[in-house]
Amino acid sequence: MKQTISEKIGALRELMRREGLGAFIFPSTDPHNSEYVADHWKGREWISGFNGSAGTAVVTMTSAALWTDSRYFIAAAEQLKDTEFVLMKERIAGTPTIPEWIGTQLSALNAQRSTLIAHRSTEVGIDGSVMTAAAVEQLVAELRSEGGLTLRTNIDPLRTIWTDRPPLPTAPIEIQPMQYAGKSARDKIAEIRNALRKEHADGMLVATLDDIAWTLNLRGSDVHCNPVFVSYLLIDSKKATLFVDKRKVTPAVADYLRNEGVSVADYDKVGQGLKDYFEYNILISPEEVNHTLYNKVEREIVCRPSPIPYLKAVKNEAEIEGFRQSQIRDGVAMVKFLRWLKPAVEAGGQTEMSVDARLTALRAEQPLFRGMSFDTIAGYEEHGAIVHYEATEETDAALKAEGLLLLDSGAQYQDGTTDITRTIALGPVTEEQRHVYTLVLKGHIQLAMLCFPDGASGTQLDALARKDMWAEGMNFLHGTGHGVGSYLCVHEGPQQIRMEYRPAKFHAGMTVTNEPGIYLEGRFGVRIENLMIAMPYKTTAFGDFLQFETLTLCPIDTAPIDVEMLTEDEIQWLDNYHKMVFHRLSPHLDGEDVAWLREATKPLERKKA
Repeated sequence: MKQTISEKIGALRELMRREGLGAFIFPSTDPHNSEYVADHWKGREWISGFNGSAGTAVVTMTSAALWTDSRYFIAAAEQLKDTEFVLMKERIAGTPTIPEWIGTQLSALNAQRSTLIAHRSTEVGIDGSVMTAAAVEQLVAELRSEGGLTLRTNIDPLRTIWTDRPPLPTAPIEIQPMQYAGKSARDKIAEIRNALRKEHADGMLVATLDDIAWTLNLRGSDVHCNPVFVSYLLIDSKKATLFVDKRKVTPAVADYLRNEGVSVADYDKVGQGLKDYFEYNILISPEEVNHTLYNKVEREIVCRPSPIPYLKAVKNEAEIEGFRQSQIRDGVAMVKFLRWLKPAVEAGGQTEMSVDARLTALRAEQPLFRGMSFDTIAGYEEHGAIVHYEATEETDAALKAEGLLLLDSGAQYQDGTTDITRTIALGPVTEEQRHVYTLVLKGHIQLAMLCFPDGASGTQLDALARKDMWAEGMNFLHGTGHGVGSYLCVHEGPQQIRMEYRPAKFHAGMTVTNEPGIYLEGRFGVRIENLMIAMPYKTTAFGDFLQFETLTLCPIDTAPIDVEMLTEDEIQWLDNYHKMVFHRLSPHLDGEDVAWLREATKPLERKKA
């Protein structure tokens, strides 16, 4: 039988008692600072039961708490119900930081005189291999300020208390063909070395999985929905070494790597590889490399961000063409799905999970389909207000021919990654729903129409998507846009569009989503999302300017629009977008699908004079 949360916490506390720990911290990351991790490293989920992608669990001898952000407040509250864990809402006034909470809990515990308390400790534990060097350094300082608490980083309790812990994945690695990659691994490594010379660095350790996959033009299946493989890449001035489980390296991949100038070593030998590193210095990004490996470096460390994310973010011609082609196939699947949806709902028997399955099946029919790029969010009415909702057998809502369905989904194709959200009126909607829907649409269109200087940051662009909803005292707390990989992770940086300051500069060739939303808890949510790419606009005496080209090809539901709220420019943008969608998708459709698409993309009826 599987252990209950209470039994897991009990086993942890017994280990903490033996080790003299007052608290233990479980982050969501793995040794590669991944957003989504292989099952082997889902320790935070295992100990708490909360399965969102972001969160930190903390357990003391007498209490437990979990921190997560606004995307997961509702879901986390439900999943933590009937457990010892208390939900801590990040960035909400009154919520203590993790060090503050630990300090308060341990101070209260250590002040007790009861003989039932087995020990009084000011030592906090964390597995240093699953937290970056920078994060550990910050945590050490913050704990020290909370009454002199200390941090121990050399213990992983999951090795002993997680009795059925999944092993590390061993699925084979695959080669990404040049027709989709656009540039050889040898050339990419040469570019990286040029970037390192500008930083006066002789080499670097690459720990981020999608950076490794991109650099070597390899893909894997070690992480759900993300085509990456568990590994490290050590680059010096003359050679490159991939540290990976050799069972994953097929003879074809071994020959390919040899021809690209890359040798292979065992995954668990990366620490020894750092000790054997012979160059004068090495670039290590403390924000990416875990604390344990960082401390194994014996050469001079150049503490700088990795140059790879910027190189990866600017797509080459083959990657851009792959995005355009994959969006056509994804759009075909979406049109087939949307034509089916409303009649199916009216006929009865459809649920959030059944429409998810239908859309997945339609995508799977498309050439070069490799899987989903993330778990589909199909939220009907009040579930649409849960930003990262995922239906389960217990929550699966029946769909009715009324109200709004928020559908956020995407696919992995070998030539591109897709991410699209449509909020769909399944029948009559309220005036409030129509008003909110149109506010979100206005924000989406304003951002899509923007022209801006090359080098602007996403924070400078963000207000365009929010200004109309801000005028009505509404807002959303997630980012407005994130980068998307080329048959890689659906969340890619460094470029982002969000309220919080992000200094990364936008350049031509960078992809980004456009996904404003409004969520009214317990009632409904609206989000409209397309994928865009920054492209050259014009060059003037003031410099180079960029504009966004929308890549996603799928009608935006016009039924919930309050046309009176749209400006003429906004109506014109929507009409032009729908004209483009019909032009590019209709040659790949026939019969009733084309007829449905023609109706769904017809010009919006103008305001009456």
